[in-house]
Amino acid sequence: MPTRRPNLKIHFSHSLSLISKPFWLLLPLLLLAGCTRFQHIQTEHVYVSARQVYLHDRVAAVSNRTALVTNGEALEVVEHGKRFVKVRTPKGEVGWLEDHAIIDDKLYAQFDDLTKKHAKDPVVANGQLRDDLYLHLLPGRETPHFLLVAGNTKVELLQRGTIAKAQAPGTPTPKPQTQASSEAASPIPMEDWWLLRDASGHTGWLLANRVDVDVPDEVGQYAEEQRMVAAYPIAKVLDDGTGRERKEGEQSSKKRRKADQAALTSASVADEDSTPSAPQEKTEYVTVLSPPRGGLPYDFDQVRVFTWSLNHHRYETAFRLRGIQGYLPVVISQENVNGQSEPTFSFQIATGPNVSIDPQTGVTRPVASRTIAFRLEGNLVRRTGSDQAPIVAMHDPAETARAKTAAKKKKR
Repeated sequence: MPTRRPNLKIHFSHSLSLISKPFWLLLPLLLLAGCTRFQHIQTEHVYVSARQVYLHDRVAAVSNRTALVTNGEALEVVEHGKRFVKVRTPKGEVGWLEDHAIIDDKLYAQFDDLTKKHAKDPVVANGQLRDDLYLHLLPGRETPHFLLVAGNTKVELLQRGTIAKAQAPGTPTPKPQTQASSEAASPIPMEDWWLLRDASGHTGWLLANRVDVDVPDEVGQYAEEQRMVAAYPIAKVLDDGTGRERKEGEQSSKKRRKADQAALTSASVADEDSTPSAPQEKTEYVTVLSPPRGGLPYDFDQVRVFTWSLNHHRYETAFRLRGIQGYLPVVISQENVNGQSEPTFSFQIATGPNVSIDPQTGVTRPVASRTIAFRLEGNLVRRTGSDQAPIVAMHDPAETARAKTAAKKKKR
């Protein structure tokens, strides 16, 4: 009698059905475990804020240097100590450094946000750094700083802020003067800061007196003890040494010379003529000036236009406006006059003494303002634009007091 073989198919199917039930229940957990194996582990980074610093193999009085890191470099955090951080460089070098030589992710993000916020801000002036300087997050000598910008670097100036100057330890804080006070209180020392942008787009605040604004020496020497805040090229003229004046429409040369003479009533900015030996292209400028001190509630109080005289071969003052409270930027543009394109410049002035001051940056703006514009026609400067109302001079009270004091000394 043949031996009966067991039905393996039935037993196998039955076993599979028994295994499959718990398997499908465990499948989500198995998939989740598999995903976590490939999940990206987020790492913490810090960024070097010192000029350069060495990493050491241990935190001790005697240790070995393991690497040299420089300003702006990103480092991966390996371990936190009490005042030290263990980091890994992009090259894989590991070592300890003090936490005051770095900034964390949070502060780095704030610097990055500052750069993005002002990426499209108009340039109000150009300048050059005197020394190697750090970019600060806010105006102030003790505010957080990060990137180090090399001396002689060309930068774009975006905004002017003004804050109280930090006093030396032990110096009494000046008290603000009140109406009831009979004694003149000492004014609070102020200092100006510039928000600037370098060629790489990095943005931050720097002390204003460490930045030299780009002003040509040919016109900068005639600041008359004022500070030239900015100089804007507005036109070019070719001086071939013949002394021929530029033509304007159908105006005769005789009439033009008469008009130029009326415009140049102020003193010349050069005493001697210098006839060029070869044709030279000369740039004419709109300049804005202010008293040489910080903390002013305006960016400039004087506008001066320098044009090039083809007769005398020198810069001369074609226009001067004083006693205003002007605010940057000065906008240079073009205007069509009788089919000819003429250069124009415009800016904002305050219409009252009230100003708004940003509590963090000290950036000052007028509460009420108006935009006035001028057009340069040859050597003449004329009002243009929709605002043709008279310009009322608004003298700074501090400057007025200084002028009165100087006048009294003269009488003596």
